[in-house]
Amino acid sequence: MSKKLKYGILTIGLLILIGFALKGKVTHEKFDSEKWKNWTESETEWSLRWDMMNSLRNNYDLKRMSKNEILKLLGEPESKAENEFGYYLGSSKRGINTGRLTIKFDNNKVTDFSVWDG
Repeated sequence: MSKKLKYGILTIGLLILIGFALKGKVTHEKFDSEKWKNWTESETEWSLRWDMMNSLRNNYDLKRMSKNEILKLLGEPESKAENEFGYYLGSSKRGINTGRLTIKFDNNKVTDFSVWDG
């Protein structure tokens, strides 16, 4: 077998492996505020919020927003403290793991946010 054929088969095999590893983990779901706010965890939409997270992070400057702006954009959080909101994201498509978005505030402005998968 020639070297070119061996490298070609190896490259194709590697691309297939990478494809399987990423399957279901890279999404391009565009963030939709109404879908986010009205989401209910169901068999057909287990990971809708998780799937929208990349679009939300990339297209909205959360760190410049006020609590009221966050509430308008994301709706009421599942958990709420004076300086922190928590949003359940549903399935993260990594086994049985689920995700959570935590937004921290200081003087009613977002100071930090994080996404947890576990």
